[in-house]
Amino acid sequence: MRAVVQRVKEARVSVDGAVVGAIAHGLLVFLGVGSSDTSADAQYLAKKIAGLRIFPDEQGKMNLDVHDAGGEVLAVSQFTLYGDCRRGRRPSFSEAAPPEAAQALYEEFVAQLRTAGFSVSTGVFQAHMEVSLINDGPVTLIVTSEGE
Repeated sequence: MRAVVQRVKEARVSVDGAVVGAIAHGLLVFLGVGSSDTSADAQYLAKKIAGLRIFPDEQGKMNLDVHDAGGEVLAVSQFTLYGDCRRGRRPSFSEAAPPEAAQALYEEFVAQLRTAGFSVSTGVFQAHMEVSLINDGPVTLIVTSEGE
């Protein structure tokens, strides 16, 4: 699995002009699922992202995770994270998981975070979404599961 994680002051995702998910401050996670990913990848990535100490403490050092900082998570599925641009001008998505498998692992990732006590909002799987955010820092990380 691949994730682009952004520390945000706020973020929201809309489908057909209607907001379907929004958070105040916290993490915006764009999540891509690969064809060889498993439940273990979803569990690992959820735990890894939940524990990232990328929020400032009282001294301004990045020592707090999203929970300690009182933040939320907005998880948005994004198969284009598996776009391979090495050949030609059109990306190949052959390494992305088929929609049914990807949706199940995306939902497992979200469930893992919720089970751990996080407030998680989501987009709509396979929908054309508009995402808006105010990046805080900016702080943007690429996080992958162990199988990468």
